[in-house]
Amino acid sequence: MSAVDTHPTRTPDAPAPVSRATSPLHDTALVFVRELRPVVRDPFSVIFGIIQPLFFLGLFTPLLVASSGQSTADTLQWFVPGVIVMLALFGTSTTGANLQFEMQTGSHERTLVSPLSRSSLMIGRALKEIVPTIVQALVIVGVAVPFGFRPDLAGLVVGLVVLSVFCVGLGALSYALALAVKENQWAFWGVQQTLLFPLMLLAGILLPLQGAPGWLEALSKVNPLTYVVDAERALIEGSWNGDAVAGAAAAAITCVVGLVVGARAMRASS
Repeated sequence: MSAVDTHPTRTPDAPAPVSRATSPLHDTALVFVRELRPVVRDPFSVIFGIIQPLFFLGLFTPLLVASSGQSTADTLQWFVPGVIVMLALFGTSTTGANLQFEMQTGSHERTLVSPLSRSSLMIGRALKEIVPTIVQALVIVGVAVPFGFRPDLAGLVVGLVVLSVFCVGLGALSYALALAVKENQWAFWGVQQTLLFPLMLLAGILLPLQGAPGWLEALSKVNPLTYVVDAERALIEGSWNGDAVAGAAAAAITCVVGLVVGARAMRASS
């Protein structure tokens, strides 16, 4: 009686399983393209997101001109950088709502079981916020130029880089909030709206804070958005001073904190 070979027969020509080698940079790029593709196919969200800042620009500028006594051009030099920061604030602070939608449809759970690292899922999603922000900012600049707004081109480019860094951190924090409240949309929007408008008003986007009560000025000093707004105004004016440096530092700190918090939230999500 011959011995039976219980081992499976190997076909010499059968290819061996190949494990896909990935890197964090490669994974992040994949997530970035995946998140950006719907925006390119349907840019309505980018167009819709710019409507409110355009209303502020068109309706609030005459009030500032009348109250300050300055020319329209001088008023726009001060106000347009704040509007650019405002649209970035509106856009990136609401990105967590997209993640909530993915959690409701089950898309988020499917990405968690993919071979992509969870940190890359967070960073790629946060990086996606840069593209709509830059497009919207350029539209705002294009609308304001015929009315006397004259940005320094080099300062505008650097200012957009600083703002993009800030947007990455803010977008990551928005995703972390969505992961914390999961599918409770009322909790996400309650926290987002509660924080959004105080940050915006304390940053001096709509009105200057010079001469404000001491407690308001103190709160403004601990608001990182204040330094980003001051940096945008200085850079777009063409001034490479301490405000620009402080704003870049505030944007970098916000970016690092946001990515760390967001990456930890992604690794802990289930």
